[in-house]
Amino acid sequence: MKRIAFFLVIATLLAACAPAPASEETAAQTLVTFFDRLNQGQYAEADSLYGGDYETLTNWNPDLDSSDHAALWERGCLQNGLLCLTVQSATFKGHHGDTYIFFVKFSTTDGSLFVRGPCCGANETEMPSESRFEYRVAETAAGQFKVMDMPVYVP
Repeated sequence: MKRIAFFLVIATLLAACAPAPASEETAAQTLVTFFDRLNQGQYAEADSLYGGDYETLTNWNPDLDSSDHAALWERGCLQNGLLCLTVQSATFKGHHGDTYIFFVKFSTTDGSLFVRGPCCGANETEMPSESRFEYRVAETAAGQFKVMDMPVYVP
């Protein structure tokens, strides 16, 4: 009897830790909307959905005000090599606490699947092509969802 009670307690605790499907859907929608806004040049709107750091963008753009996130996103997408593509699919991988992890595939401007090939003189064996990228979306204490990772970079 004690053994059954123990397993029931464990099952209840595990169920309580599982993300609610609505939260998973909201996280996925936030991810899609973030990339849509970047792709459409709506940088301030995209920025409101971002919760990661700006260190890379500010390092790439020392001439810009580090607090002007919209300008940093614009420069990142149009000049610095960030690929601000639309999401073709976002597949839920799992979660850690309040962070949801997705495998994301992107569409090119013609609608085909984006594939990042080997970089900088590497061959396919040294640096295999990628078409699926991992992204994290965190739920804040205020219940907002924020994308934590920058777009794919191609030098």
